Amino acid sequence: MPSAGEITAFLFAPETLWTGLAAMLAFGTFVTLALPMLGQGKLEKRIASVRNRREELRRKSREALERGSGLRTKDTRGMMRRVVDSLNLQKLFEDPDLKDKLIQAGYRGTAPVTTFYFFRLVAPVVLLFGAFLYLFFLNDFGLPTLTRVCIALGLGISGYYAPNLYVTNMAQKRRESIMQAFPDALDLLLICVESGMSIEAAFHKVASEIGAQSIELAEELSLTTAELSYLQDRRTAYENLAKRTNHPGVKAVATALIQAERYGTPLGQALRVMAKENRDMRLAAAEKKAAALPAKLTVPMIVFFLPVLFVVILGPAIIRFQDM
Repeated sequence: MPSAGEITAFLFAPETLWTGLAAMLAFGTFVTLALPMLGQGKLEKRIASVRNRREELRRKSREALERGSGLRTKDTRGMMRRVVDSLNLQKLFEDPDLKDKLIQAGYRGTAPVTTFYFFRLVAPVVLLFGAFLYLFFLNDFGLPTLTRVCIALGLGISGYYAPNLYVTNMAQKRRESIMQAFPDALDLLLICVESGMSIEAAFHKVASEIGAQSIELAEELSLTTAELSYLQDRRTAYENLAKRTNHPGVKAVATALIQAERYGTPLGQALRVMAKENRDMRLAAAEKKAAALPAKLTVPMIVFFLPVLFVVILGPAIIRFQDM
């Protein structure tokens, strides 16, 4: 029966940690490959989550009129909220662009803001003390004390920036998914508008059709439909769409829609031009990735292909030389 010390030494051995890391990476790869097949039902759930946008806007407006000062935000209860409020983390880690970043990443409401501030506080502490505990009490890898202290401090600093990096990456992935389907959505919107549909009905129709290609874009168009149906100024709905996506192509389309609404210019012509420009932008982005592919393949070619090539070419000669 192994003792507790032997079990601890086995669990925190470098070989065990590397094996666990490899298993986690393999599981992540499997999940990444399986998500497209498992995510077929996400469209209905995410569209259903934004169907009540009109009622939410109406409720907030009514509460603002009743209270006479601002809109009442939903109270997020729980341990994270208590920690953030007690330590006043929103003022300590104040970021005026945080809500916009979270919205661009697909996180809405006050709960994601609270979660972000909580993990910005907890992640550096956990990584710092975890690194100190491992490097000073479990396995020092033969490193000097100053080196171990620097590694622990570096992990703590990286923990502070980890939540912001995660939100940025999520926003970038969401933006790429939206822009892959945005030119096609503009073509559908052009067809709907030229067939005589109103802009609200056109947005609703495109949102229901484009979901199979991009759930994120369908969600944004559904939100825009709800805002167009309720907000008094359509310009606000278009500007919100551009702010949530944070992409030059969407901003140009929003500007064209605002100008068509204000000056009465033909909406079909503007959408046709914007669809062509966004399609050209998508093609340019694909060409840019294709041009960067040879440079990215240089290191894999050197590490994986050349050694095998040398073994195949020189192996028979070496074997023949040994036989001689």
